[in-house]
Amino acid sequence: MTRRIGVVLVDDEPLIRTGLRAILESEDDLAVVGEAADGAEVADLVRRVRPDVVLMDVRMPSVDGIAATRHVLASVPEPPKIIVVTTFDNDDYVYSALRAGASGFVLKRARPEELVAAVRTVCAGDSLLYPSALRRMAARHPATGSRLAEARLTEREQQVLRLMAAGLSNSEIAGELFLGIETVKTYVGNVLAKLGARDRTQAVIAAFESGFVSPGERR
Repeated sequence: MTRRIGVVLVDDEPLIRTGLRAILESEDDLAVVGEAADGAEVADLVRRVRPDVVLMDVRMPSVDGIAATRHVLASVPEPPKIIVVTTFDNDDYVYSALRAGASGFVLKRARPEELVAAVRTVCAGDSLLYPSALRRMAARHPATGSRLAEARLTEREQQVLRLMAAGLSNSEIAGELFLGIETVKTYVGNVLAKLGARDRTQAVIAAFESGFVSPGERR
């Protein structure tokens, strides 16, 4: 029997948690293993139930999803993937949560199949990277810092990062650069390691914030 993906739900609205639970538990490979009504409860809950994924509301009255994301990723050994659940895809709260280490976001109005796909995607080790939304958010934040310069990416690694920022998958990058898929995976891994990024989302944010990629740039 295939192991089920354990999910923790974090939202201050009981009705939202009930709806999310119903969607996820209708799938054979997903299981809700815990719920929390505030970000202050999340780290202890995660240590206790060891979920694979946390669906984190970004706005909560006591401890919000940004602070909770930072705390979980900094204090829990082998932390779960975190998906921000939000009402608006251009919310500065969402951008801050992604910078804090969330692997992506889903909208509260998303279709059930989109939510399920998001959980499976991040559990598989991929990021929920929405280039257009990320560009809109990044455009409101001036480029600062020198993370890219300090990372000393090779020319090929820079090419790969630009294509990552454009939203291309590993297979699409391989086709664009005439490389094998395993070679691309190696380059992506090198980029993440040099930038100290948890996943593609954090790498792309670093590219925007360093001015390496402009939010108005498409390719």
